Amino acid sequence: MTDFRDPALLPAREQARRIRAGELTATELLAACLARVERHNPELNAVVTLNPAAEAEAAAIDAALAAGADPGPLAGLVVGVKDVTETAGLRTTYGSPLFADHVPERDAVVVRRLREAGAVILGKTNTPEFAAGGNTWNEVFGVTRNPWNPALSAGGSTGGGAVALATGMVSLAHGTDLGGSLRIPASFCGIAGLRPTPGLVPTVPAAYLWDDLQATGLMARDPEDVAFGLRAISGPDPASPVCAPEPRWDDVEVDLAGSRWAYAGDVAGIGIDAAVGAACREALAFFRAGGAQVDEVDLDLSYAWDAFLVLRGHWFVSHFEAELHRVDAFGPNVSANLRSGLSLTPAEIGAAENVRRQVREELLTLLQRYDALLTPCMAIPPFPVEQNYPETVGGRPMKTYVDWIAPTFLLSMPGLPVACVPAGLDAAGLPVGLQVVGPPRGEGQVLAVASAISRVRPIGLPPLVAEA
Repeated sequence: MTDFRDPALLPAREQARRIRAGELTATELLAACLARVERHNPELNAVVTLNPAAEAEAAAIDAALAAGADPGPLAGLVVGVKDVTETAGLRTTYGSPLFADHVPERDAVVVRRLREAGAVILGKTNTPEFAAGGNTWNEVFGVTRNPWNPALSAGGSTGGGAVALATGMVSLAHGTDLGGSLRIPASFCGIAGLRPTPGLVPTVPAAYLWDDLQATGLMARDPEDVAFGLRAISGPDPASPVCAPEPRWDDVEVDLAGSRWAYAGDVAGIGIDAAVGAACREALAFFRAGGAQVDEVDLDLSYAWDAFLVLRGHWFVSHFEAELHRVDAFGPNVSANLRSGLSLTPAEIGAAENVRRQVREELLTLLQRYDALLTPCMAIPPFPVEQNYPETVGGRPMKTYVDWIAPTFLLSMPGLPVACVPAGLDAAGLPVGLQVVGPPRGEGQVLAVASAISRVRPIGLPPLVAEA
């Protein structure tokens, strides 16, 4: 059971309520989170750079509240920032030896908004080099380990944030998602993550300013906390031409009775591990027993596989145009993407964009009949942490480091909100995540469905946290 005597393990919205009510101080919450860092981080390697100003930031929140001021909706919450996002005066390495000592002068927009909302920045969380990979490791800080089994991968690329959440080091975790980086580690670590509509949280600064393939968002220990945090950091910014309206959804509960969900077991056509499939089918049985209509549908998006790889290559070249003179100086994942992108023709990029349109149209047609689409987040359980990526899925060889994450990257293409929420545990006691896809600008609906799932399929804390 969750030990709610430890404020670090409370839901973020409850932490915020207690701080505002004077039942808990921001300083006390930060101390509890730092105690979790001291206890778990040496083994798991989630937080790679601590913010030396964190205690002063927490004290300033307490002083503001004592003076009757409103520090913002996230007052006192402890947040981890992915180490690919700029933090003023705090080392930001991008997981790359080329930037191991880089200290930005300015905050990224999302960090500025977190601070303005009253959040305390604990520090930076681990990521693969420039977020390129579904397993969190780099040559600067090493590997991040799964809190459910430290011999296994935590997923990526926001793996450090996911582990920090699962172990109570932070209240909320910031991250980015190009091909699944907010969903893969959420699935492997048993927490909630949301890839929002691109631009809902502007990704600025960015060399590729018109990027509408990557999204900036949050992970939390439950979907309600994702919604709570997302409201505080969303909305357009003059610096970004890619923007979405501020979220206006209310806190609503979705009842299983009357819900209409579609379920697709293998959207990527790569097969699915028996243990993952069994956990998902057990979850479907729970949903149906609660009155939900869950129809299994034949949805095969594998035709878009090559198109995503083309768009990803173009994305990397667009972001790294100033660094193309040293392609081989990057690690294997980044350099492979750059070489792939440099080989593309305009015709290939144009064709890929049209496939992307086709994927969106197909999903919009499906979502006219259903409230949400459910599908396994990962086709396999967490694999040994030493591997860059799994060699096979369902007996099928994986040719590149991104092949195995096709179930998430194919659902990045249409620009729809996609959440990941735990569906249960497999026979080995490891978390299995379900993706929840909703309609355009439907973050509220997606998170409400994810919340309904989490209420009927709670998985608790990782054993090492529950026993600590």
